[in-house]
Amino acid sequence: MTLKIDEDNLKHGLLGLVMALVEVIRDALKHQAFRRMESGRLTPDEIERLGRALASLDEVIEDIKRDQGIAEAVRAVRDGLDDVVDEVIDRIINPEQWASDRKE
Repeated sequence: MTLKIDEDNLKHGLLGLVMALVEVIRDALKHQAFRRMESGRLTPDEIERLGRALASLDEVIEDIKRDQGIAEAVRAVRDGLDDVVDEVIDRIINPEQWASDRKE
């Protein structure tokens, strides 16, 4: 049996996964930046620089997705990750529900 691999689909899938992970990291950086701003630990100059850096990162990410034609692949990966996170949170919030589901 010969395995046939469509290199274009593989490239888009892998690049989509990588960019989705970059977006997740970017989102974590933004969350941390907001926490620091709200805590008052940053000077106005630091807040301004941080805002410019995050905006620049957003532009680069969007440029890469557009240039490579992978916006849909990234969205699909992010949707899948969101589903996994939702399930994990649900298991934490409703442990008795999941325990009863396992017994059935």
